[in-house]
Amino acid sequence: MEQRFSHVLNVISEDARFLADRLRIIGEADWLSQGRAFDIPFAGDPRSTLDEARDTAETADINIMPAANRRKKLLVADMDSTIIACECLDELADMAGLKAKISAITERAMKGEIEFAGALRERVGLLKGLPLEALERVWRERVRLNPGARELVATMKTNGARTLLVSGGFTFFTARVAEAAGFDEHQSNVLIDDGKALTGEVREPILGREAKLQALERALTRFGLQADDALAVGDGANDLSMIRRAGLGVAYHAKPVVAAAAGASIVHNDLTALLYLQGYRDDEIVRL
Repeated sequence: MEQRFSHVLNVISEDARFLADRLRIIGEADWLSQGRAFDIPFAGDPRSTLDEARDTAETADINIMPAANRRKKLLVADMDSTIIACECLDELADMAGLKAKISAITERAMKGEIEFAGALRERVGLLKGLPLEALERVWRERVRLNPGARELVATMKTNGARTLLVSGGFTFFTARVAEAAGFDEHQSNVLIDDGKALTGEVREPILGREAKLQALERALTRFGLQADDALAVGDGANDLSMIRRAGLGVAYHAKPVVAAAAGASIVHNDLTALLYLQGYRDDEIVRL
């Protein structure tokens, strides 16, 4: 890409060819994925260009990316409703016949309406006595990687990035999801049990919003990177601090408070969209 362009308009859509024609007023499309994703390099005002482009389509993911340092060297990703399609705690609640009650608390916490740590303690407390077999059932029956998760992790790792799964959820699940998706490391909370059932407690301190930010900061220091080298992605309010800190912070099918604060937002596409945001082309994506 020519250095005279300070930014690129990144478009991902099933109607990408139609949008490329409509957006020629900004510039010519550089196709990353034929018929699905393209960049338009430009040197104008990013905000007005983004507003103009987003006015052209309601079902496209359209974002502005700086032209420099697009390919990130660190991926820090939330787990529930980001890398996987469910909220594990809500699925455990379903096993206990408490899904409606616990899901309502989860929703308020993810919107940022209530404090995360207190909400987690309350929800876990309601699960006291749940047999440990329920965790295995949730993993086996309910947890599924979101489309593009393995491709995202594998492609970034192939290009030298480090990958970290961080979650306000539980190590029982992050250990398994990290292995399934290919993450280098994982970090989350620990459920306490008596060998047969949950005690209704979680190990302190609770790993929430600030812990996710600290995990990002530690990884930057450990690998000798700057914040601009990192991509952080999540969907809930406890992801906000790491999303704001990372050079590329992505709200993925996120709550409105997160989408409003993130540098980029993916609403209509799967996790391979995070590769197109970084300028990867189809022939560079590791397909699994």
